[in-house]
Amino acid sequence: MPHPARLLLLSVAVAATLAACQRSEDKAPAQAKAPPAAAAPVSNTPVGYDSKTPYATVKLTLPQTVKTTPALHAALYADMVRDLKQFEEGAQADLSEAGGGPNPYEKTIAFAPGAETPKLVSLARTDFEFTGGAHPNTSFASVIWDKTTKKRLGFADLFRPGADLSVLDKALCAAANAAKQARSPGSETATLDGKMWTCPKAVSTPFVLTPGTMPGKAGGVTFLMGPYQIGPYSDGPYWIALPQSTFRALLNPAYADQFDGAPAQAGDVTPKNG
Repeated sequence: MPHPARLLLLSVAVAATLAACQRSEDKAPAQAKAPPAAAAPVSNTPVGYDSKTPYATVKLTLPQTVKTTPALHAALYADMVRDLKQFEEGAQADLSEAGGGPNPYEKTIAFAPGAETPKLVSLARTDFEFTGGAHPNTSFASVIWDKTTKKRLGFADLFRPGADLSVLDKALCAAANAAKQARSPGSETATLDGKMWTCPKAVSTPFVLTPGTMPGKAGGVTFLMGPYQIGPYSDGPYWIALPQSTFRALLNPAYADQFDGAPAQAGDVTPKNG
C-alpha cells in the first residue's frame, strides 16, 4: 500500500477511536449529588383553640415558632385544651346553680416566645380569667424546654443545687423597684421582707430566657410578676429582665454555655398590652 494511503487510514482509525471514547464519556452517568439535608420536623398540631358556649368563652394561642419543637407543641396543646374544657364545665356548673348570670365566664391562655438557644426553648404564658367581680385576673407561668432531652426544666434544673440565691433575689427586687418608681413615682418601696409590698423570691417567680446581643445565646432571664405582687392592681404586671452577668456563677454547668453577652433590653420589659 502506498505510503500516503497508509497515513490516511491511520488518521481515520485514530479519529474513529477518539469519537468512540467521546461517545462513551457522553453516555457515562453524571456523578450522583449528595442528598439534601433532612428538614427539621414540624408539628401538625394546631396553634390555636377556641370555644364558645352560653356559659363560657375560652381561647388558646400558641406562637408559630413552637411548631419546630413537636414534642413540646403536642404536650402544651393537649394540656391547655384539657384545662380550658374543664373551665367550661366549671362555668356551666356555677352559672346553672346560680340560675344563670348576666355574662358568661371568660378564660384565655396565650403563649409568647422568649429567647431560644441551641439547647433551650422558652415560652411565657399569660392567663386571663374573668368569672365576675370587680376586674378580671391575670397570672403568668413559663416553660423552659430542653430540646436534647425533650423535658421541661424547672428553676432547680437551670441553677446549681445549693447555690446562694440571695444575690439574684436582691437584683430582682432592685430592678422591680426601679420599674415601680418609673410607673408610680413616690410609691412605697417593696422589700424582701416588706409588710406592705414584698419582693418575690426568684425561685418562686416564673421566668423565660431573654434575647441577647450574642446570636444563639440568652442574654439573661426575664421574671414575670403579676399585678398585686409589688404594687396595686392599677400598676399592672412587671416583666423584669436581668443580665446573665448577674447570676452566671449560679448557673448549672450543664446550661451555662447557653448564656452570653447582654440582654437586648434590661429592666422593665413588660409587654405594652400586658
